[in-house]
This record gives sequence, structure tokens and C-alpha cells, in this order.
Amino acid sequence: MNIYHVLESKGILLPSPPPKGGVYTPVKEFGDNFLYCSGCGPDLGNGNTIIGKLGDSLSIEDGQKAAYNCMLNLLANLHAKIGDLNKIKSFVKLLAFVNSTDSFTEQPLVVNGASNLLIDIFGEEIGCPARSAIGTNSLPGGIACEIELIVELK
Repeated sequence: MNIYHVLESKGILLPSPPPKGGVYTPVKEFGDNFLYCSGCGPDLGNGNTIIGKLGDSLSIEDGQKAAYNCMLNLLANLHAKIGDLNKIKSFVKLLAFVNSTDSFTEQPLVVNGASNLLIDIFGEEIGCPARSAIGTNSLPGGIACEIELIVELK
């Protein structure tokens, strides 16, 4: 299975890697075959980012779209770092932060927007990582979601 053929067949275009929002490395190698991917937000570079709080101004569907966009940005960073997404053996760990009100408790549903994208592209065995979905009171620039990953290469 060629990941780029899967992306094309599903009409999914990877954005350009997002600009860094601070002093850090977007993707850092560690161990023999692992990559740590710094957190990415939902801005795909078209000025149409998803800002707001779940449980207030944003619906679960809005949050899922934000999580989906975060994952697209992470995939863009991975592609820029390794040159070929087919080199990915497994998505090991996904950590998501969801900008939400104190009473909002559906963070896992929001993060499904990212998890479902990975499974749609890479299949269950490669694309379904261990995962945490954390609610937080604020994220940079008021974005709805930020996600980071640990990936294992072949």
C-alpha cells in the first residue's frame, strides 16, 4: 500500500509544514527508529484556523475538524522530515490538548477527528496509536486543539 496513493484516492492534500511558533524542532529523532513530533495546531496556512472553546463557541464537530487539521499538519511535518510517509511503521502515541470549558467532558470524541484520519490513511494496525485526550483552559492563540505524536519508523 502506497500512502500517497491512499491520500490521492481519498482527496486528501497535505498542507505545507506549518511555521514554527517558537524555538523548537518540529520533528526530533530519538532512539533507533523513533520520531517525536512537536505539537501542531489546526491552522492549515490558509488563514482559516479553528479558534474557540469546546463547550462554549465550538461544537464537537468543530473540534473534530480542528483535530483533523492538526493531524494534517503533523503529517506535513513528518513528510518534510523523512521524505516518505511510507517509512512509518507505527503511530505509537498521540497526545491531544483540547481547549474546553470546565464542564466539557467529550475531549475523546473531539480527538477522534485525528485518530480516524490516521486509521483511514494507514489502516488500524499502523494508524491506531495509544492516546490521551486532555482538556485545557487555554491554548496558544486560542486554537481549539493541539496534538503531538510519537512515531516509529521501519
